[in-house]
Amino acid sequence: MTQPTSQSSALSVQDLVDTAAGELAGINDTESLEAWRVAYLGRRGRLTLFLRGLAQLDLEERRVAGAMGNQAKGRLEELLDERSKSIREAQLTRSASEDRLDVTLPGRPLVSGRLHPTTQIVREICNAFMTMGFSVVEGPEVETDHYNFEMLNIPLGHPARDMWNTLWVDQQNEDGQYPLLLRTHTSPMQARVMESTRPPVRVVVPGKCYRYEATDATHEWHFYQVEGLAVDEGITFADLKGTLFEFARRLFGSDRKVRFRCDYFPFVEPGVDMSIDCFACDGEGSGCRICRDSGWIEIMGAGMVHPKVLAGVGYDPEKYTGFAFGLGPERIAMLKYGIEDIRLFYSNDLRFLSQF
Repeated sequence: MTQPTSQSSALSVQDLVDTAAGELAGINDTESLEAWRVAYLGRRGRLTLFLRGLAQLDLEERRVAGAMGNQAKGRLEELLDERSKSIREAQLTRSASEDRLDVTLPGRPLVSGRLHPTTQIVREICNAFMTMGFSVVEGPEVETDHYNFEMLNIPLGHPARDMWNTLWVDQQNEDGQYPLLLRTHTSPMQARVMESTRPPVRVVVPGKCYRYEATDATHEWHFYQVEGLAVDEGITFADLKGTLFEFARRLFGSDRKVRFRCDYFPFVEPGVDMSIDCFACDGEGSGCRICRDSGWIEIMGAGMVHPKVLAGVGYDPEKYTGFAFGLGPERIAMLKYGIEDIRLFYSNDLRFLSQF
């Protein structure tokens, strides 16, 4: 069998390079380019196998043929790099022409967030009272029994405690009391504000409240409340009526009518509930789903601050009088926007929230 010589190897290498270069010139995509690389320069490529066959040559011929083989490998790698760059440039040019960016087009608008409907109503309520000289304060959501009940004329064992289904935080102590709870209303801030402030006092207190009760279309176990308090010398029930009437006009429109009826709250005396004439039927009450044919919509409870509450914070009830009120922003939003289920406020359904 005739052994290969360095001269025959040189011819074979040159033929291999010419063939590979010719095939490479016709390649125009990266997939075919990778297939060409594997076919010639891969572990089992034609040039790789050729170089392995040089082991059969004599030492001197192997040295000469090996040098030519390495030159051929370098040449093919150089051609591969050039062709790869050429294909990438062609693809970029084609992409730029096909997917050209039109800088004259307006940019895509960024999706902006919006305030929750409850937050919107809380701000409307607070702004209405701020224009009448009230300040806005906030208090802790984890409250003590002392401020949530005791300071509001609701001592331990008082039947009025049954009005609030309380969520207690701490275990019952040795005295049979529960020191900490999730506040059932924002009224505890009445005592906290009066303890740290001398009259005159005019504040509204927005915040979240919690009660242990079943949820339905009109009840939630957590909800917002806005508490209001005004204390000074000579404040009368007429001041309460005038302030709340002005609030109703500012929030629901200047044509609103107001109705006050007696009601019971342990920390005010006398106590009332306040209603406005239905804005959906203009008080007609004929087939109206908002007021349920009554012509009136109850929006808050209010009353004159109980003398015991004033005395408990060190105010002289013979010198100072005041009024307090509380309303639920979710209920106001339901009335204002015709929302029928309070649970929608906390369902996190963007289809609902994006309407406001």
